Amino acid sequence: MFMLTVNGEPRSLPDSLTITDLLDRLGYDRRRVAVEVNNTVVPATRHTMHRLAENDRVEVVTLVGGGSSAVVADKPLVIGKFTFQSRLITGTGKYASYELMRDCLEASGCEVTTVAVRRERLVDKQGRNILDYLDLKRYTILPNTAGCFSAEDAVRHSRLARELLTNLGNPGADWVKLECLGDPKTLLPDPVDTLKATEQLVKEGFVVLVYTSDDPIMARRLKAAGAASVMPAGSPIGSGQGVLNANNIRIILEYLKDGDPDYPVIVDAGVGAASDVSVAMELGCDGVLLNTAIAQARDPLRMAHAMHHACEAGRLSYLAGRIPRKLYAQASSPLEGRIAPAAT
Repeated sequence: MFMLTVNGEPRSLPDSLTITDLLDRLGYDRRRVAVEVNNTVVPATRHTMHRLAENDRVEVVTLVGGGSSAVVADKPLVIGKFTFQSRLITGTGKYASYELMRDCLEASGCEVTTVAVRRERLVDKQGRNILDYLDLKRYTILPNTAGCFSAEDAVRHSRLARELLTNLGNPGADWVKLECLGDPKTLLPDPVDTLKATEQLVKEGFVVLVYTSDDPIMARRLKAAGAASVMPAGSPIGSGQGVLNANNIRIILEYLKDGDPDYPVIVDAGVGAASDVSVAMELGCDGVLLNTAIAQARDPLRMAHAMHHACEAGRLSYLAGRIPRKLYAQASSPLEGRIAPAAT
């Protein structure tokens, strides 16, 4: 009998063994371990020749970490009577060409795209209609009232959009993204006219997705008025500043989802990069609507792909749940199973 210390534990063996004999006796896969004897690594090529001696200190280590599993399917995004798998909504404005717009919409993975109801947006200088570049069987068109500065104009635009999309046979005829702007410089919403238009459009049977500021009180009023989705701005339209007031977005989510956890809150406006989309989704928002961040990027098509992945990554991160923030470090590798400290 002779004694060894293996991974810090004393072991009594009937006779002297090679490292290979010891690994086989312990049931270890020799290809997946490294062995140290008395603080000296013994290469695998020498395991069959290296005979262990009385009181040798042996460390047998392997790699540890986490595994992977299939991603659990997410529930769909539901807005009123509409149901979608993609949580990214993209716009159609500011592209260098209709062809680029078409390709970017496809790359983004969106199922919904917004179109402003204006004469100059429907036909370009070459006489081409934007609708010729939108697959109306693939995309649900979300008409918006961009550029409206009164409730009356917003309602008129909504009615015209419903007529147009009804004629085209697109399901987007039944809803509208409502914008009632209060100022041409900031493009911030007018809260009074926004609420007024929401109430009127709901009465007329529209599914209303309403652009608003990040004011939680206003958001609550708009939901009470019947808005199918409240869409707080991350920052001013087209500014690219991202989510400036995450705490207000958190409060809006808390207020609007209290007793109604599936109520859709969608960040609308201000996105500048893919990381902004992820931030919004990690806060718990149900989706993001953007346009300029793709259309005005140096490489719009590449950015469209980035936004697609960022939206999915942010959603998965939110569902997975982030770890708590801590003041001090916490080792990610397990402390158990460490090799014994070298003798001093």
